[in-house]
This record gives sequence, C-alpha cells and structure tokens, in this order.
Amino acid sequence: MSNIELVNEKPLTMAEMKVHLESIQKRDKELGMRAKKVKDHLDHFTKINEKKSSELKKNLEELNISRLKDRHIVKLIDLLPEDLTSIRAIFAGENVTLKQEDLQKILDIVKQT
Repeated sequence: MSNIELVNEKPLTMAEMKVHLESIQKRDKELGMRAKKVKDHLDHFTKINEKKSSELKKNLEELNISRLKDRHIVKLIDLLPEDLTSIRAIFAGENVTLKQEDLQKILDIVKQT
C-alpha cells in the first residue's frame, strides 16, 4: 500500500464543494456513486451560491477576530445562523470563546446575506 502525503488542507464551504463537483462531472461526464450522494446532499442543503459564499467568507475574514479560524468561518457559512444562540451552538464543540461583541459582529454580517 502506498503512503499518501497530505500537502495542503483547506476547508471548503458546501457551495465551493458543489462547484468542484460540477466541474468534475463536466470532465468525467458521470459521477461515481459516492460523488452522486454528495451532490444530492449539497443540492438539498446548500443555502447560498458560491459567489455569495465567497463574499461572506471575505467579510468574516475582514473582522480580524484572531480566534476565528477558516474551519469556523466555513461552518458559519454552511449553517447561516440566525441568532446568537445558534452561533454559540456552532462554537459549543470547539475550544473557542468569543466576546459578545464579536458574536454580534458575526451575526450582523451573516444576516446581511
């Protein structure tokens, strides 16, 4: 068995993943079984398109909240929380504590979408 070396790891939003799958489908003409299931899931649960997703990602990154990592931003974009309680729920499983004012800034930006 060959050893696989991980060169780069980058979290993707569901909208970005959907675009990648569409390009794979155009290239290969047909998706495999697992890829079809992923595409069905993305079609059903993706709330915003790739353009809005990238704008929201840029806006959240511009907040310069030091404890907010790429994976947190991706979760926020995929789930689009509607209130502070939902944002707190997203971070409940993480080892991250954010100030109330930072949570409010995040909520304001997400609500603009």
